[in-house]
Amino acid sequence: MADRRDFYEVLGVKRDAAPDEIQRAYRKLARTYHPDINKDPQAENRFKEVSEAYDVLSDPEQRKRYDAFGHDFRRVPPDVDPETWARAQRAGAGAGARAGPGSYGGGGGQRVWFDEGDIDIEDLFGGIFGARGRGRWGPIRGADQEVELELSVEDAYHGVHRWLSVSGPDGTRSIEVTIPPGVTDGQRIRLSGQGGEGTGGSAAGDLYLVVRIAPHPRYRVEGRDIYVELPVTAWEAALGARVALDTPGGEAKVRVPSLTSSGRRLRLRGRGMPGPGGLNGDLYAEVRIVMPDRLTDEERRLFEQLASTSTFDPRSRR
Repeated sequence: MADRRDFYEVLGVKRDAAPDEIQRAYRKLARTYHPDINKDPQAENRFKEVSEAYDVLSDPEQRKRYDAFGHDFRRVPPDVDPETWARAQRAGAGAGARAGPGSYGGGGGQRVWFDEGDIDIEDLFGGIFGARGRGRWGPIRGADQEVELELSVEDAYHGVHRWLSVSGPDGTRSIEVTIPPGVTDGQRIRLSGQGGEGTGGSAAGDLYLVVRIAPHPRYRVEGRDIYVELPVTAWEAALGARVALDTPGGEAKVRVPSLTSSGRRLRLRGRGMPGPGGLNGDLYAEVRIVMPDRLTDEERRLFEQLASTSTFDPRSRR
């Protein structure tokens, strides 16, 4: 987690910022970096970073835990004393890689070592490990869980109801979830109280769904924008036409301007993935000129007439 930026720094606000300041900062940054507005390749990642920071800092309980534990706040049990946790982190940082009488295995394969003279291991973790400790913190809130959810482009566009099987220490359980329209690849959806069970009657943790949009034979999704191939005939490309195109939102009519070449992108504003507050993505129809498998005698005659009349040479272009 060390490489992650501080959420307050991401939003450009002070740590004592009021909720309305945080909201104003988010709205300003969201308008700047929203991938529907900003086409810089890094804008989408910046927008996701800003959105995550706002999701946490706009929630009073999550903000309180973030202030206490930093980016570890989702994996630290809720009843752990912040000062005791901070002392443990300082002790681990000071000890570096040296071995001590006790150790704690952190996330990502890291191990933090403690000297018993610096901190009482049982005092820190006794309440977490049940009967082996002193139970000082009493009931423990359930752990947060995270699962990936793969969706088709159509389901991501329209929203969908799903039954999920979630595995945990107490076995596998099924839960019904409602996915809202317009979710994007990598988006996290929080289901409050659907994570691991707590102990001693304490509340359950939260379940986080990480959306993954499956590859599609026709559509390519980038952020909230959708790209789809638009086959046209040579004469439609030359003369211009109005053609039908299937999209995740239904059939759309696309105006192909005259003298359109293959590879040209035709933009349909607002026909991409639905977005919050009406900030829908766009749909881009990528023109591909398609020739028939065979020509009739009349078609061949007309093409030969065109070839003998036209002076256009596409290979002379630079």
